[in-house]
Amino acid sequence: MRRLLVTLMPVLLGLLATACAQQEVEEEPQFLEVELTANPEKAQLNEEITFEAKVTYGTEEVKDADEVKFEIWRSQAEEHEKIVVEHDENGIYSLDKSFGEEGTYYIIAHVTARSMHNMPKIEFVIGNPSEPEENGKSTEMNDMEEHDTQKDEKSGH
Repeated sequence: MRRLLVTLMPVLLGLLATACAQQEVEEEPQFLEVELTANPEKAQLNEEITFEAKVTYGTEEVKDADEVKFEIWRSQAEEHEKIVVEHDENGIYSLDKSFGEEGTYYIIAHVTARSMHNMPKIEFVIGNPSEPEENGKSTEMNDMEEHDTQKDEKSGH
């Protein structure tokens, strides 16, 4: 009997330790969140607009993102302006900018932090709106899709 107890005791302790370890609360995965805003969303010619990207990882404010870049363009335009922005405070990265041409514009915040990338996009208007882009996509995005479609057609997919 003693021999059986000595043999079973380590096995039972191992099972108990395993059961306790499984009861620990597993941490939920965190995600890189970016809240992009334009203030005001509708401005007049040469009126300054403040663009802000509020960057969080779970509940943590990200003050040390690897890169935050704003890509701005007027609807239907081929040229896209890309501006690297720095951290202001409390996880907010901002840019003040004015525009000398009326129309509908788009901005994408390209944010890389914590080995993740997030690219929110919003629309804003200067003066009178211009014709929006088809499906709200940029010319560069359409070019990439056309290139992928051509590649798929050549490969028979």
